[in-house]
Amino acid sequence: MIRTQSFTPFDGQKPGTSGLRKKTRVFMQPHYLEAFVQAIFAAIGGAAGKTFVIGGDGRFYNDRAVQIILRMAAAQGASRAIVGQGGLLSTPAASHLIRLNKTDGGIILSASHNPGGVEEDFGIKFNMANGGPAPEAVTEAMYAATKTQTEYTTLEAADLDLNRIGTVSLGDMVVQIVDPVADYASLMESLFDFPAMRARFAAGFTMRFDAMCAITGPYARDILENRLGAAKGTVTHGTPLPDFGGMHPDPNPTWAHELMDEMMGPAAPDFGAASDGDGDRNMVVGRGAYVSPSDSLAVLAANAHLAPGYAAGLKGIARSMPTSAAADRVAQAMGLACFETPTGWKFFGNLLDAGRCTICGEESFGTGSDHVREKDGLWAVLLWLNILAVRGQSVAEILAEHWAKYGRNYYSRHDFEAIESAKADAMMAALRAKLASLPGTQVQGMQIKAADDFAYTDPVDGSVSQNQGVRIIFADDSRIVYRLSGTGTQGATLRVYLERYQPGPEGLHLDPQEALAPIIAAAHDLAQITPHTGRSAPDVIT
Repeated sequence: MIRTQSFTPFDGQKPGTSGLRKKTRVFMQPHYLEAFVQAIFAAIGGAAGKTFVIGGDGRFYNDRAVQIILRMAAAQGASRAIVGQGGLLSTPAASHLIRLNKTDGGIILSASHNPGGVEEDFGIKFNMANGGPAPEAVTEAMYAATKTQTEYTTLEAADLDLNRIGTVSLGDMVVQIVDPVADYASLMESLFDFPAMRARFAAGFTMRFDAMCAITGPYARDILENRLGAAKGTVTHGTPLPDFGGMHPDPNPTWAHELMDEMMGPAAPDFGAASDGDGDRNMVVGRGAYVSPSDSLAVLAANAHLAPGYAAGLKGIARSMPTSAAADRVAQAMGLACFETPTGWKFFGNLLDAGRCTICGEESFGTGSDHVREKDGLWAVLLWLNILAVRGQSVAEILAEHWAKYGRNYYSRHDFEAIESAKADAMMAALRAKLASLPGTQVQGMQIKAADDFAYTDPVDGSVSQNQGVRIIFADDSRIVYRLSGTGTQGATLRVYLERYQPGPEGLHLDPQEALAPIIAAAHDLAQITPHTGRSAPDVIT
């Protein structure tokens, strides 16, 4: 039976760059999730006759949310739903299923790298038929609907058994429960030189992959241990848990400290990697050699031709504005276009769909290509493995050769988390107010060449995005970028991005924090971080 439920609209259901994220208990309120799902359907012209991919990263409330969404889709006339077994799908795998099955889009349940559990975070977003996150016009339509809608319809029915692969009916809607790994793993096998990688593992190559008790565990086990022959136990923390085992599933040196300790220790394996809550981010580490996300993007772009799926060459490279210019130098040397976009994977979607670029990345541990329309953590790890297998070198050797050829963009991100929003906003307002007066002045002995608030005009559709981050550019092209992140669920996270280029041949192997010391000091001086926020040091350094 179809039931119509009335409710009072909820305040604050405004989706950000990665959908709507709140504390789990907020989503567990009566009608809260349903109200936002109804807004999604309203923004895309209804669910009638459409096919959706549905799944998530397995965090607390994922299982209930999938059942709720299925019942609402069935009540509102959707023809088919493709669901990962157990309600599980990594974000890149969901993007692939949308594209593979030519569906009308997908609903992905995740708060990405944020902690999970009843007291932690939950999230939901809609991906379009191209497999990519909804653009701003659609998310704005969702938000508008959340302010006016007062009822939703749902099907009164028992929960489906989502653990059994196969096809079942929910009202008039067909529900196809699929292996969440199989199609994605087949895609990876079509892109990379699996025989060369298998041979490298057979020859004694060792690796550690930390899945952080999150969604990538089953994918990594199937691909790395089963298909490529890595030793059993290569994948650690490989079982997805509703609270991620108490871990913070953010693959950076701070939160993936167990992996970092092993990789920097005396018995380190040859290669290490980690992925996040929903599988779209990655960290790559060699024995004694941490690879920054910006350097990883540049190295992957420079060597992608070694993988069969990219042997024909790249169409272009794209990076988010806060990401270092290391990839730009690769693009210039290869005669490729390089695009600088705002932060948020949706900005890459137009470029990928238009065939303007092949590989793209952002500094927050996200890298991907035109194989899907999301960043893809395991894809990046496999491309690194492909490169290592073909070149027969270590991570440290590959980095050293890359820097010798292109120079090194020393780079770091300093995160100041859970700042009171009013204080963070006041700091950014004060900084923006003095931008026009900064060019020509000096700070920490360095001359400022330019200062602005980054704006982006999409080269495909002409849309304009304003206020995408404050940039301070020095005479030697060193940079500071300030942004307030939209991925947290409480307060504000101030992200400060710091960059200095060293052309070489000397000075290519310094500690990044040492190399960036004057830039760091200038960043604090210019924004008056401590007076505004009370913080003198970041919570996370990557």
